[in-house]
Amino acid sequence: MPEAIVALGEGKRIVGRLRFETDGRRQHSQFEYAAEWLAAPDRFALSPGLPLREGSHYSTGREDKRSALSGCFADAAPDSWGRALMTKALGGGLSEFDYLVLADDRTRQGALRFLGEDMEPLSNLAPPIPRLVELERLRGLAQRFERDPSGAEEEARDLAGIAGSLGGARPKANVEGDGYLWIAKFTSTKDTKPVERAEVATLKLAAMCGLRVAEAKLELRDSDSPIALIRRFDRRGNTRIPYISARTALDWKGDEGGYYTDIADVIRQISSEPVDDLNELWRRIVFTILVSNKDDHLKNHGFIYAGGDRWRLSPAFDINPSPSRHRVLETGIIQGRSFDASLEIALEAAEFFDLTPDDARQQASWMATTIAKNWKQALRSEGASPDEVRNYADAFENTEAEKALKRPS
Repeated sequence: MPEAIVALGEGKRIVGRLRFETDGRRQHSQFEYAAEWLAAPDRFALSPGLPLREGSHYSTGREDKRSALSGCFADAAPDSWGRALMTKALGGGLSEFDYLVLADDRTRQGALRFLGEDMEPLSNLAPPIPRLVELERLRGLAQRFERDPSGAEEEARDLAGIAGSLGGARPKANVEGDGYLWIAKFTSTKDTKPVERAEVATLKLAAMCGLRVAEAKLELRDSDSPIALIRRFDRRGNTRIPYISARTALDWKGDEGGYYTDIADVIRQISSEPVDDLNELWRRIVFTILVSNKDDHLKNHGFIYAGGDRWRLSPAFDINPSPSRHRVLETGIIQGRSFDASLEIALEAAEFFDLTPDDARQQASWMATTIAKNWKQALRSEGASPDEVRNYADAFENTEAEKALKRPS
């Protein structure tokens, strides 16, 4: 039965032990907190689904093999892009445990580390973390792997190490520069829209609207394949900051979408600043509606550890506008209501997020006005052509935005 010591941060502080079992069809894991962790005055639960107690916590992948790991461990494992690279670099037949512990330890999301009995990382994918000056080389590797995954074994091994546990299906890598760790998001060979330009522009628009967002900038702006750089917020210098996705915070199972009001309930239970986080989350719902964000699923919201067994809503990330006629959310606003990207439902839900109806209407109107005045220039500033700006118009100029603009500011 393969197992790993679960440790925290650069100091490799032992939190517990993770054991894994598979019979070829089903996969299971068992996690147990260490006695010294349970006795520590600064202990905290790794997630709401793993409460602090003696004994084993079990997870099974009976229906979905990815459920073989508890959410906080799944958050620290690679997603589609990273898994494809690891499969090519290390061969097929990898278990969920393999994907988790063999991903690069240095760039792993959050603060969890998976060690052997010698207290060294189990990962063997550890090429040097590239610098910003190497972005063009990395872009070439990613493009070659996308074009011909079966023939790009060397590229896969290089990229698998530096992709680490990053989520999502799009090509990306970790890079160092200016004293920080960044996520480099590459233009995909399949793109028909300037996705990276639009994401950076939209994150900057979100900041203009008063949202807490991850720092973003565009590199190789004047090329055909620019690279979006998103600063990692789970690092402060060499310090690793614990992180869990909203999916993990909700202890959510299955592929169906969750609800923002459920996230609000979790905020009330675990946040060190619940009112601030509730207000922030509601504003993010409205921003998602106003810019036609297509990527608001539960793994694209998260929490960072704030100390004292409390968490804070993480900075916003992965906001991707999508011109579309039928605008739906990945995460519903209120349980029992439709998943439509509806300002009306968002305003109806305001009380769940500690906002009065009047305050909610004013905030929505102000955000809509800010977006209307700035979205074109935001895209142009990131190098979007006049045609590309026009092609994004439906994402920013839509019926929900018109409704918000008509409300009193």
